[in-house]
Amino acid sequence: MDFFIKASEEHQRKEKAKAYDLRKSQWWRQQVGPGVCYHCGQKFPKEAMTMDHLIPISRGGFSNKKNCVPSCKECNTKKSYKTTFEVALEGLEKT
Repeated sequence: MDFFIKASEEHQRKEKAKAYDLRKSQWWRQQVGPGVCYHCGQKFPKEAMTMDHLIPISRGGFSNKKNCVPSCKECNTKKSYKTTFEVALEGLEKT
């Protein structure tokens, strides 16, 4: 069961707008260029890469270079609103 205080709608709207702008940047093109998913390490076409927030926007995360990584759609969907640490803990619980 997950318990956390959801970030305000204003914060989420502001950070989603920043993420939109960040996706247009030269920095982001360099990140997705190799086509390697941050989470699974597999290679994908750069068009198939998505932007993942290590600390999700809904949990107060920011859209900046320290918090955004390229991810394949499957990993990003699986991670959802969880932190990378929570995803790792889930993996340990399933073994």
